[in-house]
Amino acid sequence: MKVLVVDDHSIVRDGLAALLEQVSPEFEVFQAGDAEEGLQLLDQVGDFDLVILDLFIPGVDGFEAISAFGLKRPELPVIVLSSSEDSDDVRRALASGALGYVPKSASQHVLLSAIKLVMNGDLYVPPLVLSKSSDSNSQTGDLPKANGKLLTPRQREVLILLCEGNPNKAIATKLNLSEKTVKTHISLIYKALNVANRMQASKAAREAGLI
Repeated sequence: MKVLVVDDHSIVRDGLAALLEQVSPEFEVFQAGDAEEGLQLLDQVGDFDLVILDLFIPGVDGFEAISAFGLKRPELPVIVLSSSEDSDDVRRALASGALGYVPKSASQHVLLSAIKLVMNGDLYVPPLVLSKSSDSNSQTGDLPKANGKLLTPRQREVLILLCEGNPNKAIATKLNLSEKTVKTHISLIYKALNVANRMQASKAAREAGLI
């Protein structure tokens, strides 16, 4: 599994590389000090499985970098690892296309769990955002309003299978898609429904009459 770490602090990059390579020999970590270098590595290496990106890097900032990675490789998941714990930064990063956001104050376990979640096709949203979302919706007790109109026919098919409890691999087989394509569809479904996981997606889809 090839991971690209983009951070302007070498100690952070080296620490992440050591952590991932210690967890599993399957991790092959590449490092970049800014977005431009990261995009160049993306062109040179080509087959990355994951990008871990700091928001505050020299040159192109992290938000623009997320979009730039998405333009080059729409199916490539990006996890933001940032010192910022501002919920607005989290939402903006996810809106830009990131599939996960991990504060640098989080534990190694949280980071590894977020990586596992994202690689399985889910979003990872830190508790600081989920708790604020819960507070903002406490009066109605509902999730944010789902916008099913943003879903394509294919995404509706994926959503139905997802709500039936099918794992990504089964969805890919049934729809004759790659697992990476299924993950991309699921991430877009989550954004359209304003949810963070399968349980919330299922609830939102039923309430919106999508399934």
